[in-house]
Amino acid sequence: MSKEDKPSAHPKKEHQKKVNTVRYDLVQLQQQIRTSALPVIILLEGIDGAGKHEISDDLNEWMDPRWLKTKAYDKPNEEESSRPEFWRFWKDLPGNGEMRILLHAWHSEPILDRTEQKNSTDNYDKKIKKINQFEKTLRDNGVLVLKFFINLDHQKQHERLIKLSSDELLSWKIKASDWDNLKLYDQYIESSKQMLNKNADTPWNLIDGADTKKRSLVVAKIIIEEIKAKLDNIHHGSQKRKTSNERLCPKTTYFKDVDLTQKLEKADYKHKLKSLQAEISKLQQIANRNKISSIIVMEGWDAAGKGGAIRRLARALDSRQYEVTPIAAPTPEELAHHYLWRFWKEIPSAGRVAIFDRSWYGRVLVERIEGFATAEEWKRAYKEIQQFENQIIDSGAIICKFWVHIDQEEQLGRFKDREHTPHKSWKLNNEDWRNRDKWKDYLDAAEDMFELTKEPTPWNLIAGNQKHFSRVKILEVYAEALKNRLSEFL
Repeated sequence: MSKEDKPSAHPKKEHQKKVNTVRYDLVQLQQQIRTSALPVIILLEGIDGAGKHEISDDLNEWMDPRWLKTKAYDKPNEEESSRPEFWRFWKDLPGNGEMRILLHAWHSEPILDRTEQKNSTDNYDKKIKKINQFEKTLRDNGVLVLKFFINLDHQKQHERLIKLSSDELLSWKIKASDWDNLKLYDQYIESSKQMLNKNADTPWNLIDGADTKKRSLVVAKIIIEEIKAKLDNIHHGSQKRKTSNERLCPKTTYFKDVDLTQKLEKADYKHKLKSLQAEISKLQQIANRNKISSIIVMEGWDAAGKGGAIRRLARALDSRQYEVTPIAAPTPEELAHHYLWRFWKEIPSAGRVAIFDRSWYGRVLVERIEGFATAEEWKRAYKEIQQFENQIIDSGAIICKFWVHIDQEEQLGRFKDREHTPHKSWKLNNEDWRNRDKWKDYLDAAEDMFELTKEPTPWNLIAGNQKHFSRVKILEVYAEALKNRLSEFL
């Protein structure tokens, strides 16, 4: 028997010595995580009664609580159910240099649904695919995702639940559903195996929950090893990556198909505007009653008339049911998260309308052109945006995407008008003039964007040289989208 295998004469002292070592390493790593701006997610999943919460309690005790937050998920509440499935997880993601412990997160509900046969095999596979895409998005953005499945055999689970339920101080940890799940142990294990086997890109760490002394130490040691490896990789790969702005779809000619000569006479404009506003108002009330939300994306050239179009659209909506979100340069908090984080937080609850004055497409426009995102980052953003919009649509919402197009001559005239009009001058700044010099770069980037993000929802290119025409056209497109989505209720 080796020295390590021999039982210690003072097991409690030996255990405490190991705990002290782990605590020191964890606290030191927390500071390194902060200085390296590394976000860390620790996922705890597994058998009821296997010790997930006890492990979480130990980790919280061993680490500095100022830099660690814990979130335990239950079935989605009313607010969470009214938004896309992953909304509640996105809003809880750690920023750079932060750590999160998440219990019963995005794997829990699919596993339980499959265990209780609420999900077909095909639907379960789709759920796993969506989870894998989500985790890849996190990893690509530099998030370290550590996953632990705490296991316990059927007999020991039964014994653990009996022990906890018979202790007045611990019985609160047992829920009625725990006893129900005990009866489905074999089915739960089988469903979990499918999840574990198909999550290979972000591997699971299987932890024996029977050893109440060791399990937290084992988890802590894996966390320490993985964080050290990640930090070492960050330090070795810290050289600046090159940016690039080459065309991805050089044959696309979306802008050539936009007829900028299209106009509306003032009388026609006033009549159509009032008629469309009345129609949209009625349709939106039907959408609100049936919990169908709308996300409207407004992109386009500076001074193209996005703000005016938004105001005309807003006049058709109940002010209690919509919100306009203007997108400017990200704040320090937003920069510390994945670029989609700030947009996920603004996704409306069911039945409401969110209007984005500029949007997540800044990643493949201004961030691409100005070098705020590397070529690697903006190129993968097309797929990430598609997945983001697919989840919104899967929740039953409508997405309408608009690009308001004007030519350079019209833009110049509007810039000069703003310069000499006191109540408009605030809209013009040096950056607007500078962006004119990069017109061709933005045009190429927009062409790529139209082609690579035409699914799941196409772009609507709006001729904007005459504001009367563009405003009416935008309202027509939105009204048609509402009618198509609400056809079963009309």
